[in-house]
Amino acid sequence: MSPDSPDSPDSLDSPDSPDSPDSPDSPDGPGEWRLTHDLDAFLDRAGDFLASRPALHTVPLTVVDSLRRRGPHVYGDEDPVFGVLGGDAPAGTGGGVRAVFFRTPPHGIYLTSLTAQEADALAGTLAAAGHRFPGVSADRDTAAAFARAWQRRTGSGSRVTVRQRLYRLAELTPPAPAPAGRARVADASDRDLLVRWYEEFSAQVGGHPVQDGGAWADSRVSYGGITFWETPDGVPVAMAGVTPEVAGQIRVAPVYTPAELRGRGYAGAATAEVSRAALASGAAEVLLFTDLSNPTSNGLYQRIGYRPVADFAVHEFA
Repeated sequence: MSPDSPDSPDSLDSPDSPDSPDSPDSPDGPGEWRLTHDLDAFLDRAGDFLASRPALHTVPLTVVDSLRRRGPHVYGDEDPVFGVLGGDAPAGTGGGVRAVFFRTPPHGIYLTSLTAQEADALAGTLAAAGHRFPGVSADRDTAAAFARAWQRRTGSGSRVTVRQRLYRLAELTPPAPAPAGRARVADASDRDLLVRWYEEFSAQVGGHPVQDGGAWADSRVSYGGITFWETPDGVPVAMAGVTPEVAGQIRVAPVYTPAELRGRGYAGAATAEVSRAALASGAAEVLLFTDLSNPTSNGLYQRIGYRPVADFAVHEFA
């Protein structure tokens, strides 16, 4: 039975596809993937595992937190799907979890780190259950391993569409001199500008918006999640956002300057300010992703104190 079926079980106590060739009937197999639509059941099993590596798990931590706070259809109309590999210890202990995935349709699947064997087992489980999705996001090696496994299982080829690098803030070094102006936290009066810039940013990075622009703006304003850099006369010229703190980590995202205003230091100043505020709030780790095809942003973030952690990739399926 496919988890996309309305009659699919939402328990993590049994495999989604017990007749799959990757079911752990073989003692040498990679283990059993358990699938569910139930966010609480997923967090009960996998919450401690996700929190154990907050930097590498920053995306699932923040996405799951958004689903928990704002409901299951933040990113699309269909129900999200979650999966856990291992976790045979009692629920809530976090024991034995080796990896997880999530998918928020219509978007692709997101994986924590997997071996090639584990990736193949997941591809087999999902293919046997009738799942199809537009792509996979994960650390570079995991994404490549799953893309190869998915092609073996389904015949669907892939291409790399995004290469990213995850950075962690070490010692913050604000740009000097800073551009003229000041930082200001966005409020409800900025909603129209936030929606427009969010949509422009989404188009710039090569995809449709992850969620409705108005809902995104309202959510960010609700917790002070966007900071503008504005000119001395009060005109916003760049924005830098942050995700809510989860498991001690805060991620800077998005950072955007309109094309006609770039090259003046506005994005660096805004990023330094939200990074400073995140540290001041008590975050143990402040993180951000960059597009590896953009040497300017990679250089900027390193100059203000960010250091590489790992490389990630997005593979789009044919």
